[in-house]
Amino acid sequence: MKLKYTLFSLALASMSTAYAQTTLLSAKAYLDVKSGKLVDNPTLLIENKKIVRVSTQGQLRPPKGAIVINLPNKVLVPGLMDMHVHLTSDATDNFLASRNYSIPRQTVKAVKNAKITLLAGFTTVRNLGAAGYSVIATRDGINAKEIPGPRIFSAGHSISITGGHCDDNFSAPEKKSRSAGVADGPWAVRAKVRENIKYGANTIKICATGGVFSKGTKVGVQQFSEQELKAAADEAHLRGLVIAAHAHGTSGIKAAIRAGIDSIEHCSFMDKEAIQLALKHGTFLSCDIYNTEYTLAFGEANGVPQENINKEKLVSKAQRDSFTKAVNAGVKMVFGSDAAIYPHGDNAKQFSRMVKFGMTPLQAIQSSTINSADLLKLDNVGQIKAGFMADIIAVDENPLKNISTLEQVRFVMKEGTVFKK
Repeated sequence: MKLKYTLFSLALASMSTAYAQTTLLSAKAYLDVKSGKLVDNPTLLIENKKIVRVSTQGQLRPPKGAIVINLPNKVLVPGLMDMHVHLTSDATDNFLASRNYSIPRQTVKAVKNAKITLLAGFTTVRNLGAAGYSVIATRDGINAKEIPGPRIFSAGHSISITGGHCDDNFSAPEKKSRSAGVADGPWAVRAKVRENIKYGANTIKICATGGVFSKGTKVGVQQFSEQELKAAADEAHLRGLVIAAHAHGTSGIKAAIRAGIDSIEHCSFMDKEAIQLALKHGTFLSCDIYNTEYTLAFGEANGVPQENINKEKLVSKAQRDSFTKAVNAGVKMVFGSDAAIYPHGDNAKQFSRMVKFGMTPLQAIQSSTINSADLLKLDNVGQIKAGFMADIIAVDENPLKNISTLEQVRFVMKEGTVFKK
């Protein structure tokens, strides 16, 4: 028997009735992200959160009680993945005032932004740094089906040297403010990795160089020593976690790669040796090449200090040049937007920049699907394929011909549950 499909509410009162459904999903086509082929007239049978069969329309009969969804003019794409977000922050908030938000206030932000991100088509994200384990709590609420949101890998506190990019350098000295992720020396770094894991982190982030949005740090200067970076990488890997390094500067990028860090974030100043090291070690690069426009257009109005705007100007062209060189060299790339520097939900605007600066549309989509799954060591997400999680979005056009169609996601399913139609 076919049941009439209706969009369920995201209100908490109705969420419990929407899970664990058997669904038959049909569409105009779906994108095979491995081969780059568009497959016409598919029908997907979805049970227990997973795709159990992929067939052609007319070949599958809906099981008794199944929800039947037909999207005759839409193209299905695997749920997108963003490997660098900050759910506790909003780009439109006053830059300095937001640094005084309480942990409960930041958690509320994370809950809001998790929903926005999911509805934009991103079914998996990696949150690289948040105070007070706020995003870990948000993740746990999502996993408990108490709130809507993507699958989250959360780093807990970003690990930083004293006075480094991920320390609190905006407060007056007499306040003796110190970020919870500060650690100096290899054993202190190991202890901080262990502390993050103790409180629920399922990925790790360390800040290897200065950065754009910190006070008093030179954006390209190395901060942690290679020995400290290796201690962090070894401890994370000992516990089975993937580790990311914030690194703009050349020496910090190279040190992080040699130390065994899994992904390098930002990658602004890459020379030939750094690119070759990434190739040799199989290191993933995550380059947030969209947010420059937003920062330079709106940063001053949102209270971003001139020091930080000047640093953004310094890295913008260099970062895009490094991205192009890495793509041409064949380095493994993942999609990382640094969302919060620009508004959550606009993550997919980066795809067109990735294509503009050297990727094919398929490579850009692969960075946000199979490559990101590879980085996170997930073998059941990132494809529309039997045995994979039913993380599926739908768009109006073939994204290989118009990559910007990913900016207007019409349908979102995560683990077999529909969140947007």
